[in-house]
Amino acid sequence: MGHVFITRAVPGRAVESLTAAGHSVQLWPGDLPPSPEALAAALAAADAAFTTVVDFVSPAMLAASRHLKIVANMAVGYDNIDPAAAAELGVWVTNTPGVLAETTADMAWALLMAAARNVVASDRDTRAGGWKTWSPTGFLGVDVFGATLGIVGLGEIGEAVARRATGFKMRILYHSRTRKPALEADLGLEYAAFPDLLAGSDFISLHTPLTPETRGLMGAAEFAAMKPSAILVNTSRGGVVDQDALIEALRSRAIAGAALDVTTPEPLPLDSPLYTFPNVVITPHIASASLATRSRMAEMAAENIIAVLGGGAPLHPVNRPTNPRHT
Repeated sequence: MGHVFITRAVPGRAVESLTAAGHSVQLWPGDLPPSPEALAAALAAADAAFTTVVDFVSPAMLAASRHLKIVANMAVGYDNIDPAAAAELGVWVTNTPGVLAETTADMAWALLMAAARNVVASDRDTRAGGWKTWSPTGFLGVDVFGATLGIVGLGEIGEAVARRATGFKMRILYHSRTRKPALEADLGLEYAAFPDLLAGSDFISLHTPLTPETRGLMGAAEFAAMKPSAILVNTSRGGVVDQDALIEALRSRAIAGAALDVTTPEPLPLDSPLYTFPNVVITPHIASASLATRSRMAEMAAENIIAVLGGGAPLHPVNRPTNPRHT
């Protein structure tokens, strides 16, 4: 049986599943992740690593961890690990797909509505004693019903966001690596070139993975191409947005606002200018944070570990080592 290192307390029955399978579990204490040095030391003694999106596992850590056979990431994205480097070293990398799309789409929609209708700003003002009377001009927002939504990346989450938008009778533009004719017909979506989506959308919601091609996808030129009345929503990865360019776009009023569940870095330092804009909503990377979804994600990561330490292949691999390390 193997030794499993888990970088944080997780919900659900994941730990129970691992121990029931006969594996020993080392759980990192506290809410903060292990430091790079602590993570490297723990991986060096582990047969399996159960990680989260904020645990950056370098190729050097993998190379030094001679017994490590799998890094099971509790996320759909895996930009915190290099799957190709891991495969060369015989280490599986896995993710947890197919369970968080609806939950994340709910959050994207919550952020969109919060930004459109000044929910956070008005709540903050009310708690500070600012509510003196009903005001005809107080916290005027923008309508969502009938507006144009631009979706960048039409995977499972982007599709789930689009389905919600149909209930608001929105015009839905999308840009993705591949066209989706069936979804176009089903939901009335319109494929748009990226510049056309930027220019034509009242709201833009980002749902792309972080790759070398998408890093900084939203930069100064892209913000300049957006409507001055448009709002950006990001529940993908912070690196998809050039944050300095976003700050300048907000300062110059090139766009009307932003709602961000992800930033660069995470957590966002308290001296970031983003906190100074009342038209910006910031949440701490909680798009998948429902009890049911996070529990299932943790359980899937455990299932991947159990499969590999049992001598088989994982259920949800994102790489495929030619010569996997054996138990």
